[in-house]
Amino acid sequence: MKRYFHLALVVLLSVSCKGEQEKIQPTVEDISESVYASGVVKSKDQYQVFPMVNGIIQQILVTEGDVVQKGDPLLRIDDEAARLGTENARLAADFARVSANEEKLNELQAAIDLARSRKQNDSLLLERQRNLWANQIGTRVELEQRELNYKNSATAYRSAQLRYNDLRKQLDFAARQSQKNLQISQTRADDYTVQSETDGKVYSVLKEKGEMVSPQSPVAVIGDADEFVLELQVDEYDISRIKPGQRVFLNLDSYKGEVFEAKITKINPAMHERTRSFTVEAAFVTTPPALFPNLTTEANILIQAKKNALTIPRDYLLESGFVWKEKDEKVKVITGLKDYNKVEIVDGLTKKDVIVKPAR
Repeated sequence: MKRYFHLALVVLLSVSCKGEQEKIQPTVEDISESVYASGVVKSKDQYQVFPMVNGIIQQILVTEGDVVQKGDPLLRIDDEAARLGTENARLAADFARVSANEEKLNELQAAIDLARSRKQNDSLLLERQRNLWANQIGTRVELEQRELNYKNSATAYRSAQLRYNDLRKQLDFAARQSQKNLQISQTRADDYTVQSETDGKVYSVLKEKGEMVSPQSPVAVIGDADEFVLELQVDEYDISRIKPGQRVFLNLDSYKGEVFEAKITKINPAMHERTRSFTVEAAFVTTPPALFPNLTTEANILIQAKKNALTIPRDYLLESGFVWKEKDEKVKVITGLKDYNKVEIVDGLTKKDVIVKPAR
């Protein structure tokens, strides 16, 4: 008797549970499919300013909110070492100038003139000795001595010319090299003044006077003063469905309850390996009254939409693509568009059918 009682109780509970299951009919309504993305608002051409050298900030020339032009100085770094280096390079350049070494050139030029005179004199003596020898006057030894003297004076003349030309080349090279070193030193000195690379607004100054800076740490953030863009992160599983021109609907924490529209303008092709996502840029179609860099946003990128579609709630659809109809009838359906709550039924149901919410 006990066994039969338990069996009856189980059947009764089963029937009562089925009686409590939710039932609905499919609905004809508009549906759209979208991809979720999160991101931030950025000023157009926004970038971080990095110094070119190490040093201590000597002077900050701008504050947040200032509008700057390309080339405007933003801050200065202590440049005493750079100043001394430039001065040293200037001294070296002055010392190496050709005009500063005219005395050396003049000395060699005098040596050339003297060697030329000796060569000419020895040439005359040799010619005279040859005439005497032709008239059988003098000795063979005297003739050979004159020939040797002429050869020595000619060699000395060529050597003096070579020394002059070599010194001239050395001085020219040293002068050009010292001028280049001076230009390099002046360029490095200019690196101690950090300048703006674009026209825009200073959105943030990240350092204070007296702080140590290096080329690895930013000192300011600058961007366009009026135009802003959206940088959205899209999961790698959805990126193949994103195309330029698609509409984006987004909300901002600064404007609770409001929805703004944007348009996809650019898809960066490189995936971020750590987050497994892609960066997608969008431009505002409807712009909020005031925007600031780095505001966070959540967005839905519209993939496709359909009017008068037959839909059911997603939690009525089994993972295998079936639904439960009344009287425990399991029916295969073909689905279409999906959003977070609803799914389109392309085939398998009509709006007159009654379906049962499956137990989860």
